[in-house]
Amino acid sequence: MKHLLDRFNRVPLISITPTPLEPMPRLSARLGGAQILIKRDDLTGLAFGGNKIRKLEFELGHQDLEAYDTLVTSGASQSNHARATAAAAARLGKRCELVLERRVHDSSRAYRLSGNILIDHLYGATVHHVDDGDVENSIDALVASLTNKGRRPLVIPPGASTAHGALGYVRCALEMAEQARAMAVSIDHVVLSIGSGGSQAGLIAGFELLGLPVTVWGICHGPPGDKRQLVFDILQELAATLELPTKTRACEIITESGQIGAGYGHLTPAAEEAMTLTASMDGVLLDPVYTAKSMAGLIQLVRNGLIAPHETVVFLHSGGTPAIFAYADTLLPLHR
Repeated sequence: MKHLLDRFNRVPLISITPTPLEPMPRLSARLGGAQILIKRDDLTGLAFGGNKIRKLEFELGHQDLEAYDTLVTSGASQSNHARATAAAAARLGKRCELVLERRVHDSSRAYRLSGNILIDHLYGATVHHVDDGDVENSIDALVASLTNKGRRPLVIPPGASTAHGALGYVRCALEMAEQARAMAVSIDHVVLSIGSGGSQAGLIAGFELLGLPVTVWGICHGPPGDKRQLVFDILQELAATLELPTKTRACEIITESGQIGAGYGHLTPAAEEAMTLTASMDGVLLDPVYTAKSMAGLIQLVRNGLIAPHETVVFLHSGGTPAIFAYADTLLPLHR
């Protein structure tokens, strides 16, 4: 599988390779169930790390970067992907233009100015705020405007969730398998947050290529709650890119909707509990938008017995740490 991945160009952006796979002994004991491990993709290094760095390595490696002088992408106002793209652009000596969608209404001053927004500006990105639903038209207009000015923009799809971007998580599956072997454990489940679908598609493909029967649970942080077709479409494109068939069917992909709550960017009681438990039990920080909801999903799966006491589950920490500061007004009253 290493030789298979070596066929594809990769822009090296990850500072720590492989990212650590660590036990969470106190949380495991507290829940009284499965052995919980954590894959620390919050430690990929560049720009506070996160899963987007893995995907950008292969997505940018697939491009003729000499042909472009500007990276353009989109996301929500506190987008981790936008922050990672801005950092990658700075490292590569490119300009960056971010189209950020106002998905969370009645937001605080901290949400509008801190967290990822602050970091976007520090990396020198030009930020364009648009209303919910206006992203595609805004991207088209921005690209046309930049081109008319003589700029050469490259549009990176949301989340870098393309077939090439998903190769980052094929690579991650290989890392986890090697690390688990060294720890003398067998991975039964992986739980992660699902948004644009590329990370889950890559993990499914990676474990399938390795011949490992690992169940990959995608925990949705916002609507729609059923993202199986989204993941399957990327998985099919990934299989074509690898020139290998996939055995996984759309109906076999798992995307869980039980942690969405009031919607994207809205903290839930279960997510708050997950943040508090992981911080106080094992010293791990989760963000309120993505990883807190996915850990809440893992906790529920263990409590409901869907992940059995004798099994091992890996929680993929996909990053998002800067968003904690954007939610200070929400989080601080909960802990006074």
